[in-house]
Amino acid sequence: MTNSTKLSTGKHIPHIFHVIPSFAHGGVPIRIATLINYFGSRSRHTLLSTDNIYTCVSRLNEDVNFEIPHIGDAGNGNILKRIWHYRKILKHMKPDLLLTYNWGSTEWALANSIKPICRHIHLESGFGPEEALATIPRRNYFRRLALRNISAIVVPSQTLVAICRSDWKIPAHKIRYIPNGVDCALYASAPQKGIIPHFIKQGDEVVIGTMTPLRPEKNLPRLIKSFHNLIQSCPEHKFSLIIMGEGNDRQMLEKLITGFDLGNSVYLPGHIEDPARALGFLDIYAISSDTEQMPNALNQAMAAGLPIVGLDVGDVKFMMHNQNKPFIVPSGDDDAFTKALKKMATDKDLRNRIGQINTQHVRDNFDQSRMFRAYGEVWDVNPL
Repeated sequence: MTNSTKLSTGKHIPHIFHVIPSFAHGGVPIRIATLINYFGSRSRHTLLSTDNIYTCVSRLNEDVNFEIPHIGDAGNGNILKRIWHYRKILKHMKPDLLLTYNWGSTEWALANSIKPICRHIHLESGFGPEEALATIPRRNYFRRLALRNISAIVVPSQTLVAICRSDWKIPAHKIRYIPNGVDCALYASAPQKGIIPHFIKQGDEVVIGTMTPLRPEKNLPRLIKSFHNLIQSCPEHKFSLIIMGEGNDRQMLEKLITGFDLGNSVYLPGHIEDPARALGFLDIYAISSDTEQMPNALNQAMAAGLPIVGLDVGDVKFMMHNQNKPFIVPSGDDDAFTKALKKMATDKDLRNRIGQINTQHVRDNFDQSRMFRAYGEVWDVNPL
């Protein structure tokens, strides 16, 4: 990866410092990698993952201007000591722009808010299970303090726009709504044989799938239980379930699969490096989360021509075409989720019709070209 500060034209390359709770494979890190790749040599990036996980670096192009900083023990000690160290790092680094992401980076946001050292934009994309139903009041007070001097906050969902205004008291003119975008042409491509380990699709089976980190807030037990009910109620059909992703819930999910005797029909292949080559094997995309904002995996699934079955959390229903909205059921209603999954899984014509509608819907509303233009303005990077 390169490391220069000027373009061949002599123009200054903006230096952007990202602070993110984790750079493991997931929606936000993948979006960051996509943006860094797109802007290429027109921006320089330093990225700190506070959990020291950087697996999503594998998604970066070799020619991008990117580095991982070494901050020693700056994250140790009490909060005052940490804030002092973070300010010292910012003063030494002198980035053109500080980007902080989600709750796990708010101490860095606070550090810059005290006599701001650099321009600062916060990006909020969602919450952990502890804030699945509502934001935590003490965290809201901390966010108000840490974000009081930001230039802007970027959010991908209307749900988060409302939270910014009501819970965090951020002025409306500082809130930037930028929906996640997707490479529609890429995700419309044919699937690649062997991309999903140990899976070979049979001609008559209906494949249900999802792509998500294996974390509690994704409520994958809900999906597995609904899938089990589907198999029990429709023995004349052949179904498979593929859960693409990795995380701490793997062992628990494996036990659940074994307990339901689903070992021959549920696959946990782990992280799939090139999901665009895998989604084409699915017939239905299912999302079972307790909390979401605007999951980009839904855009990817729609671009692949898939119908969606899910729950009404965050902007999930807002993202859908009217024809798909009846299959986004009330949050927490497991029975309705199971019924929606069964209806979609047993009606091929319905799946095909809604899948075709979704392909056009995502092109019209969530193509990545719109996202690139919006982030170019936020990052102050010249467009192509």
